[in-house]
Order: sequence, then structure tokens, then C-alpha cells
Amino acid sequence: MARQDSNPFADEETNPFADNTSVPPASNSSYLKPLPPEPHDRGATVDIPLDSEKDLRAKEMELQAKENELNRKEQELKRREDAIAKTGVVIEEKNWPDFFPLIHHDIPNEIPIHLQKIQYVAFTTLLGLVGCLLWNIVAVTVAWIKGGGPTIWLMSIIYFISGVPGAYVLWYRPLYRASRTDSALKFGTFFLFYVFHIAFCGFAAVAPPVIFEGKSLTGFLPALELLTTNAVVGILYFIGAGFFCIETLLNIWVIQQVYAYFRGSGKAAQMKREAATSTLMRAL
Repeated sequence: MARQDSNPFADEETNPFADNTSVPPASNSSYLKPLPPEPHDRGATVDIPLDSEKDLRAKEMELQAKENELNRKEQELKRREDAIAKTGVVIEEKNWPDFFPLIHHDIPNEIPIHLQKIQYVAFTTLLGLVGCLLWNIVAVTVAWIKGGGPTIWLMSIIYFISGVPGAYVLWYRPLYRASRTDSALKFGTFFLFYVFHIAFCGFAAVAPPVIFEGKSLTGFLPALELLTTNAVVGILYFIGAGFFCIETLLNIWVIQQVYAYFRGSGKAAQMKREAATSTLMRAL
């Protein structure tokens, strides 16, 4: 008798509530073990170190003392500024040149815009004088080496160390302050000393044989004389004479422009009134 095979398509009736012990237990290796719960003590406190009341009081007193000191210094500074403002004295901080400040110079922020061009050209003439006198030292030094003698070299040094600071103090700074404050007396000081400056530059451009045969200045006359004996020294003197000529022309332009502004703005009459008032006050 043949064995009857079971129907593979028949539904198997299984009881889901039956205790099926034939199913093998799942392997523990395929599941992550839960972390054990951390103990939490709700009554625990965190100790944060705090300064004692005495330390806090000391720091408070220290801050109060510093604040009082800053207030005192601020009041002192304010009192000095008020006193300076009453006397008319202006504190000028040295800011030029940037790498080694020697003078106070701030044309864009302190000079009125209609006078800035004149002030810039005047400053150019000051720098031009520095360049002329430096070239004068170089040329005269070469002339000394070629047998000109040490006296002319010493005179060129004296021209430089007296001419550059003198030009700044005697005419450039008065013009700068006159342009900034519109002071008639400052303009008068500028005119007085700038005329001497123009005369010196014109004299140096020619260099007549008045002082040490004129060879202490690089003018045209000593250049012509030296050109016949030493061409190199003569050329150096000719270049220096050209520098002094350019300086003189710029000086003439500056004084013309300043004088035109001075007359056009009525500063001439104001200068006379201020001079008369100053003379009267000194007499009294």
C-alpha cells in the first residue's frame, strides 16, 4: 500500500497560544544588552566654591577706589582743557613724519579748504629748502675733497643746521597757524621772514664772491669758475644752482598767493588794528 504524501498547499493549523517548546530560543548575541540604570540621588548638592563675604567686600571697595580715581583724573583733565581753551593755547601733537614725528602737521583737517593749496605749496618750498641745502652739502663736500678747503664745508653745514629749523619756526609755522586761525599778526610774521627766505634763495642761486669766494653755496658764479678747473664739481654746482632757482620761483608764487588772500580778505586793516591794540596794551 502506497504512502499518501501530505498536501504542501494545505494550511497548517497552529494554536498561537500553545506553548510551543519546539521553537529554539533566540540567540542573545543578536541583541544589545541594555545599560544598567545610573543611580540618581535627588537630594545630592553640588559644591560651588564662592568667595567669602569679606573678599567680596574688599573687591567692591577696590573697584570703588579705582572708579573714584578715574573720576578725579577726568575732572582734572577737563579743568586743564578749559584753562587751555581760555588762554587760547593749542596743544599740537607731533605727527609728521610718521616714522619719526618731529612737527605737528595736519593740513586736510586743520586748514580751510580754500587755503590748502597754498599751504601745500608752502610746505613743498620748506621741503625744497631741505633738499637744496642737502645737495649744497654734497657738492661742497666734493669741492673740499678736490682741494677747496674745510671752511666752505663748515659753512654749508651751518647753512643746513640753522636754515631748516629757522625756516620752519620763522615763516612756515606762522603761515600754518595764520591759515588755521585766520590771525592777521601771524600773517604779518610770515611776510616778514619769508622775504628774507626768498632773498637767501636768490642769493644762493647766484652765489656772488662775497662769503668765502662764494664757494660755500652752489650758485651759478662758482659753478662757472669751477667748471674750468674741475668739471665734476662744476656740474654739481650747476645742479645746485638750478635747485635754488626753482625754490626761488616757488617762493615768489607762494608769497603772491598769500598776499592776494591777505589783501582780499581785509586782513591788512585787521593787522594794523591788532598791532595798534597790542602796542597800546604794552604801553599801559
